[in-house]
Amino acid sequence: MRTENDKKSPEEKPWVRKRHRIILKLVYFPGKIYTKLKCHAKTDRFLGDTSRQYLILYNHQTDFDQLFLGISFRFPIYHLAMEDILSNGRISDFLRFAVAPIPIKKQTLDLKAIRQCIRVAKEGGSVSISPEGHRTYSGRTCYINPSIAKLARMINLPIVLFRIEGGYGMQPRWSNVVRKGPVHAYPSRVIEPEEIKSMTNDELYEAIKEGLWEDEAKLDYRYESKKTAEFFDRVAYVCPNCGLSRHYAEKDIIRCTTCGQEIRYLPTKELQGVGFRSPFRFAADWFEYQNDFVNRLNPADFLKKPVFTDECSLLHVILYKRKEVLRESASISLYGDRIVIDEGKPNELLLSFSDSPVTMLGKNRLDIYHEDMVYQIKGDFHFNALKYLNFYNRWKNVNQGTPEATYLGM
Repeated sequence: MRTENDKKSPEEKPWVRKRHRIILKLVYFPGKIYTKLKCHAKTDRFLGDTSRQYLILYNHQTDFDQLFLGISFRFPIYHLAMEDILSNGRISDFLRFAVAPIPIKKQTLDLKAIRQCIRVAKEGGSVSISPEGHRTYSGRTCYINPSIAKLARMINLPIVLFRIEGGYGMQPRWSNVVRKGPVHAYPSRVIEPEEIKSMTNDELYEAIKEGLWEDEAKLDYRYESKKTAEFFDRVAYVCPNCGLSRHYAEKDIIRCTTCGQEIRYLPTKELQGVGFRSPFRFAADWFEYQNDFVNRLNPADFLKKPVFTDECSLLHVILYKRKEVLRESASISLYGDRIVIDEGKPNELLLSFSDSPVTMLGKNRLDIYHEDMVYQIKGDFHFNALKYLNFYNRWKNVNQGTPEATYLGM
């Protein structure tokens, strides 16, 4: 029998706490002023019944998206949060205390996260999910897994579709700079339980996709900065002139280090060739060209020599606790079927795609799941993690017998 001094397990403690509402009230007005001054964001207030609970689905564009949600809804929302966010020691402890995010593991069907979403709903809380699972790199809404419709039914709450427009222009995922330009965040549609019941899963999925679709590959507003192109090399690794290549981006110029071709990133979000006509008008056009290029490759052609080699740090992620540096400086080599750390050295680490799933975090970090370890690859500011994720998913598609599949993990 448990005594009064025994602590309750996490499963027994309530997830939804009164302090979350108090903390929200304390940060609401400072947060509203901050997003207005920093992001130039207009955030519309949710005008629905705030005494009810909701499942809030939103398109993921900026580092500030959860803040936009908090300003719009003005009641506590329990956000799904990637394991990496909750593996940062005391910072993660504070987040768990203040807002109690629901942890989810990437690259897996996280049944525990699903159970915790349902648990929060049963306790009277509202849940928010970005169905994309990633921030957009191109300005267009990322792939949304059809399983979101089934998950929404399981959580069994009214669905609010929350749209963010202009977020990519203001803060592209690949950039460290917040640009001056308009952002609009607002609840666009409420799908009531009765309507959800009348829909098939396919119909609900299409309604979610349509409601969250945003394409910023268009001329609308200007987003001013002296560093419009800086760190675009986190995205670009296929040159339209010479194929697989390295790029270097600073100020407003993206330069291929192989052929020297330069492309300027304009405040209008357009791309302009320096001394030639750019084949791409927007970043999304380059992004899709790059995906098409990779989807024409045969991973078996890249088994003998590395496609790319980078310098990085190697960390061990102790899930939901902390990170430990294993190697301050290491070499990472990408092949068609594997990643090799410090190749040819006594401490070589071979991570085969067959048993080491790869995922990407933040602007340019990699997590690789190998046996009971989670390795994190962290390079410098210009490190391109996207190519590793894309090559992994190309190998996966070919290995699973679906070489025509085009989804490359982003």
